[in-house]
Amino acid sequence: MKKLLVLGVGNTLMKDDGIGVHAVYELLKEKDAWAQVDFIDGGTFTQDIFYLFEEYENILVLDIVRAGHPPGTIFHLEEADLRKDEKQMLSLHDIDLLDSLSMAQIRGHRPYLRVIGIQPDTIDWGTTLTEPLARALPSFLDTARKHITDILETR
Repeated sequence: MKKLLVLGVGNTLMKDDGIGVHAVYELLKEKDAWAQVDFIDGGTFTQDIFYLFEEYENILVLDIVRAGHPPGTIFHLEEADLRKDEKQMLSLHDIDLLDSLSMAQIRGHRPYLRVIGIQPDTIDWGTTLTEPLARALPSFLDTARKHITDILETR
């Protein structure tokens, strides 16, 4: 079984919605630093890749999180956090991820899920990040690196 899948989620044609995908491509440039890690552009089709989840002990998702905070606010969420607050606005990506975890469990293995999320500014047509998220991208990447290191050392 593989140690960790880092999954960048989002639509790069919808401005800030694509930050997870942009981030995973930046981290992929550092692939040699983490031999036990696979990096995948999950796009918006997270439910269709549930079969990949069976291969990993841990899944780290990079995505937007709509939580009513200022744009660029970075969050760390465990799977339980995605389920506990019915008022929290989950993106379609989150719902698909939870479905994918359930399908993987039915097939015999459920990995541990952690999400690094960031509050978007604008979800609209466009291929570049808004200024607040472009400024926050280095911190988003640093947070992801910290969690990758933590997962590799502790799980």
